[in-house]
Amino acid sequence: MSTTAETIKYKANDFKSTAEPRWCPGCEDYAILKAVQTAMAQIGRPSNEHAVVSGIGCSSRFPYYMGTYGFHTIHGRPLPIATGLKISNPELAVWVVTGDGDGISIGGNHLMHALRRNADITILLFDNRIYGLTKGQYSPTSEKGKINKTAPYGTIEEPADPTGLAIECGASFVAQISATYVKELVNVLVEAYNHKGTSFVHIYQNCYIYNNGAFDGFTERSIRDDNNIKVEHQKPLVFGEKNNKGLVMGYGKLEIVEFEPENVPDSVIIYDETDLSLVRMISDMKFPEFPVPMGVIKRVKSPTFDDAIHEQIESAKTKFKPDLEKLISSGDTWEVK
Repeated sequence: MSTTAETIKYKANDFKSTAEPRWCPGCEDYAILKAVQTAMAQIGRPSNEHAVVSGIGCSSRFPYYMGTYGFHTIHGRPLPIATGLKISNPELAVWVVTGDGDGISIGGNHLMHALRRNADITILLFDNRIYGLTKGQYSPTSEKGKINKTAPYGTIEEPADPTGLAIECGASFVAQISATYVKELVNVLVEAYNHKGTSFVHIYQNCYIYNNGAFDGFTERSIRDDNNIKVEHQKPLVFGEKNNKGLVMGYGKLEIVEFEPENVPDSVIIYDETDLSLVRMISDMKFPEFPVPMGVIKRVKSPTFDDAIHEQIESAKTKFKPDLEKLISSGDTWEVK
């Protein structure tokens, strides 16, 4: 990371490229792009100290629109490339942009191993519950019963849960947020960057063309306060338009209670992002029975893959002294005349 005598203040525009973003009109990818650029400005590192790696899909156009280093890889493969990039240049801030199809379908194997390895990279998974770039086929996160081009009678599968998957794979940082909450998204992105290890951010992102309104039940402005819950470490789990609802622990499960605003009962749970049992219970909440959690759901300290790699290399250097002559003449050798 570069250092200067005076701290340079950056603006979001400092992280724009000269390419004009090309998504469908109104696409929430525009909002995420702005949020990432704003977050990078707040982080305070120059654009040449960031790299954005993507796979294939609407979201994966991202590197072209960033004034950072970028790499548009192949379908489902941004994570091994991003991991290798971080290992080869530890000082680089590495961001991965993927989607529900790219990251969980063909790239699911790489996602699982990236999360368990805990390399110091930040993964942004855009989830619109559809394949948008290829014109409306169902994705791993599509709702059961969703009628689309590859399921004309409705999907028969239960949808994948990106947040739950990340937690069960051992991710050390997991957050969930909607693209409609731009301010909160910026804050989550900065928190994800500041975390040492793999940060996974699941972003609900509406596709106006092929799956419009997929998240209206909990993101539409007039009702979202009653259907979302802001998750913050060491703060009570309260929600509602008047902050008059909360989560309490019932008989082995979460329950919702109502109370007078500004009079939160002691029984309401104080959230702990390091309590794995509570983390799992919160991530397992199903809408509409429970509100959708938004914010940082899990954050724990854990050794990173890239640090372990470099420690192993340095250890090997102290144990083995290179001897080129011995290497050349050892083993089976022969003379060619």
